[in-house]
Amino acid sequence: MQKLSLTQSLQQKLSPQQIQFIKLLQIPTAELETRIEEELEINPALEEGMGEESDTNEDDPFADEFDDDYKDRNDELDIDNYLQGEDYTGYKMQGDGNYGDDDREMPLATSSSLIDSLLQQFGYLQLTEEQRIIGLQLIGSIEADGYIRRSMQAIVNDLAFSQNVFTDVKELEEVLRKVQTFDPPGIAARSLQECLLLQLHRKDTTDPYVVLAIRIIEDFFDEFSKKHYEKIQRRLNISDDSLKKVIDIIIKLNPKPGSVEGEEGTAQYLIPDFILTNNNGKLELTLNSKNAPELRISRSFAEMLDTYDKSSKQNKSLRETVTFVKQKLDAAKWFIDAIKQRQQTLLKTMNAIVQFQYDFFLTGDESKLRPMILKDIAGMIDMDVSTVSRVANSKSVQTEFGIYPLKYFFSEGISTDTGEDVSSREVKNILKELIDNEPKLNPLSDDKLEKILNDRGYNIARRTVAKYREQLNIPVARLRKQL
Repeated sequence: MQKLSLTQSLQQKLSPQQIQFIKLLQIPTAELETRIEEELEINPALEEGMGEESDTNEDDPFADEFDDDYKDRNDELDIDNYLQGEDYTGYKMQGDGNYGDDDREMPLATSSSLIDSLLQQFGYLQLTEEQRIIGLQLIGSIEADGYIRRSMQAIVNDLAFSQNVFTDVKELEEVLRKVQTFDPPGIAARSLQECLLLQLHRKDTTDPYVVLAIRIIEDFFDEFSKKHYEKIQRRLNISDDSLKKVIDIIIKLNPKPGSVEGEEGTAQYLIPDFILTNNNGKLELTLNSKNAPELRISRSFAEMLDTYDKSSKQNKSLRETVTFVKQKLDAAKWFIDAIKQRQQTLLKTMNAIVQFQYDFFLTGDESKLRPMILKDIAGMIDMDVSTVSRVANSKSVQTEFGIYPLKYFFSEGISTDTGEDVSSREVKNILKELIDNEPKLNPLSDDKLEKILNDRGYNIARRTVAKYREQLNIPVARLRKQL
């Protein structure tokens, strides 16, 4: 027998506006402009620019759109005329205004992708129709880094099911060898070993060191990848000098041939969210101007409500239109408020970070960085840790010493023999310095690094050394060995 019971529980749910604000807060400056343009296009009640009467009411930049001045205007808006046409000009629509140069030709940037380049080279081959279909299937299987990672049998099956072409692995590899002659060298390889061999075979094979490099990759690839150079020397009976010259040839090869194409013009630029300047020993923080766009409520939409107040309010179409107008006005007002709140939250958080790490921002000396966690800043500004995290995860600050992501300033503390706490950033810098200056033939193991750091007064365990080394993208000692 089923029983019914009532239970009470408290649940915290975010409103749609709160969710939208969270998303608005965490996006970086580079994406904010795009987000604002999207809002401007979907909401005709929102416009760029400051309100005409903002000087008289600085605390509320859009309050003047709703004040009594509108009710004294004689040029009232005719809503009936507004309702007659459905095609009303929106934000930045083509044809708005008289720009005079709409017909001019705009230059378009063009670029050739890796696949485009390969297809162009493929067109010069003399192939049968079946080979052409196989070749196109192989080129389509090449990944962004230039490798084919699908098995040959899987591609044979694809050709049978999707192209109705019945072939075998042997014929597939014959066409593959033709594709592997394309530029960039090493393209369409199925493994790193094959990629390096394809590039080596393009070099001068009369050079004895190139021949030796080919043999090492063919017969001793596992030993080479693990840097077991002594085994290679014993097996090939070669000198240190010869081995060094061969390794110099191999390490200059490209392990990711697909990255050669299309790299020009794809440089990423970091746009700082904050600008920190040192004015005669006084630090001054400002927001990037892109974080403070000038937005206002559309005057025409505000006047529609004024006209509605003076109407008989009996027209159904008029009521529906005004409902639409109110929704857009509310959304526009909320968006402007959200942008202002975003600015305040960003400045409040960054000011606390500057205050906490003041000595570093004043001098640029990384040893001045203090251990700092999200909870420290959240406590200073009386905000939730998650809010500070959203600000820190995707924002950066421009200083006189360079541009730093805000995450750079957050680190746990490590105790020293004197009882002081130092930032893990300082320990990482010392660790990197030790590894940079280590003997290349006999790199320092994590145990040795731990002992050196302990001798310098840092109480750190070997597993922590390994963790910091991995965070610095530094391989283990065996893989750092050089001749």
